This record gives sequence, C-alpha cells and structure tokens, in this order.
Amino acid sequence: MWRPCYGKYAKLEASPINRKQHTVITLHQDAEGFVRMSRHYPAAVRIAIAFTDGSTGEFSGEALNAAYDAALADYRAKNNLDARGYSRTTSGRSNSGNRIDFVPVHPGLGK
Repeated sequence: MWRPCYGKYAKLEASPINRKQHTVITLHQDAEGFVRMSRHYPAAVRIAIAFTDGSTGEFSGEALNAAYDAALADYRAKNNLDARGYSRTTSGRSNSGNRIDFVPVHPGLGK
C-alpha cells in the first residue's frame, strides 16, 4: 500500500498516480516476415506489431517471448547445439554465436 512520505525523502518515492500503467512497444515486420528482437521483454508489456500487409496486432510480452524461445530452439537444433547453446563438437571448431536477432511473426501469433 502506498503511503505519502514526508521530510527529506519525500521526492524519492513516486506515487502510484505518476507511474506508467501500460507501456506499448512498437515493432515493424520486415519483408521476410521477421521482427528484430534480441532479448526477452517483460511479460506485462504490450507490444504492437505493424505487419507488412498493413495490419497491426497487439500482443503481450509473454506471447512474443514464447515466439522468441521457439525461434531460438529452432536455431539451436539446426546448428547442432544443446539446450543451453553449447556446441558439443570437437574443440577445433568454434561457434560464432549463441543468439538470434530476428523472430518470425504472423498476425495470429499467440492465439
């Protein structure tokens, strides 16, 4: 429960009225059907995606994070990496990276 703070610490505490309630992040789909997403977003954040066909969709961070995890698992499977992203081949070969930057999306994502 929020209580007003008096004295020299009054300016350090933000009241619930001043906090942002709904954050919306806007992403744009490229011509191949991907959005750039190099990390997870907070589950409560709303993310608007502008698709190449002109339509838009609003998704939760949780739905987009699930799409990110699926794309990462697909990338790891295609590159013979284990579940944590490590290459189990001989040490003579090196892996250039264990991350993805582009996630495939479509208008009915998360339904």
